[in-house]
Formats: sequence, C-alpha cells, structure tokens
Amino acid sequence: MKNLLAIVMMFMFVPLMSGARTIGLGGKATLTDVKMLDVTGVRVSLDDVAGDNGLLVLFSSNTCPFVLQWEGRYSDIKDFADKNKVGMIVLNSNHQSRNSVDSYAEMKKHAEEKGYNFYYAVDEDSRIANEYGGQTTPHAFLFDKNMQLVYKGAIDDNYKSADEVKQSWLKDAIASVGSGSGVKVAETRPLGCSIKRKTD
Repeated sequence: MKNLLAIVMMFMFVPLMSGARTIGLGGKATLTDVKMLDVTGVRVSLDDVAGDNGLLVLFSSNTCPFVLQWEGRYSDIKDFADKNKVGMIVLNSNHQSRNSVDSYAEMKKHAEEKGYNFYYAVDEDSRIANEYGGQTTPHAFLFDKNMQLVYKGAIDDNYKSADEVKQSWLKDAIASVGSGSGVKVAETRPLGCSIKRKTD
C-alpha cells in the first residue's frame, strides 16, 4: 500500500517548471498557426482544428496512470464537443520521453489501440505546453469562439470511475461555450502526471 501511495504521489500535480509561461483566464490563445504532426501523418495547427464556438486543447500522454483511467472518456468528450461546435486536439508534450514511451510510433500505436477519434499530435519541444502552462497529463484548456481561455483544469472530479462523476467540469464548460453562456466553474486543479517538458 505504501509503495502504491508513493507511486501516485510521484505522478501527481507538480508546480510549473521555471521559465514556463501560463495563459490566464480570458487570455488569448497563442502559437495557433504552429503545425504539429498528428498520428494520421498530417500536420495540423490549432487554427485548423478550432470549431465555430471554440477549441479544446487537452495535454495527454501514452502511459500516465491518470490518463489511462480518464482516456476512456476522451471519445465521448470529442462527440460532445462536436455537438457544441468546439474543435478538439490532444497534444503529447512529453519531450523527455520522445525516444521511448511517448515516441511518435508509440503514439500511433496507442491511438489505434484505444480507438482515438480525434487529433493526437506531437507538441514538438513542448512549445504549446510551455506557452500555455500545461502542467499535467491530462490538463484541459478550453477556448471560446474568440480563442480566449474560459476553462482550464481537470476533466471531471473522478478519474477512477466515469459512473461516479459528480462534477463534469469540462463538459459543463463546453456546453456553456456552445450556448454562448458564461462558464460557471472556470478553473480547477489539474491532476495527473507531470509533463516531461523541454526546459531549455
């Protein structure tokens, strides 16, 4: 039990590394024209993916225990985002793991095994994560139709079980963006593995 607790604590939220920026609520999305390699082999930018009502940028990875628990909900979030005319892209920013568990080849394999129905792209040199202040995998950043940040944080309040979720923060925010109303809960604490970012 102690070993399990130690592993969980190792993977949990850690502060941003020095030098990393962060976008505050109401801040404008940047680097939106940077082309990134998707697992399908095409290069896409945030501008390419954005929908009429906004864009969801979700930082993720291949092996983080929290991602493995939450990612079963990714496809449902994508469908929900589509209904609300919000684009969605999932980014792998783990630069330090690029030659191992988060290589492009492993990303392609993971996306195929999990049936990903959304863009899953390489954030080269952790540029987007460093610019936006992505902290963990997963970590959600939702922008409205003006590409202003209206929500950042966790997907919901229960990574262990979708059936026991009581607060669907991300989907609630997407619904608000889709209807043009204000987001009630605009920021929550991200929970997950630290992004293995490029820092120099």
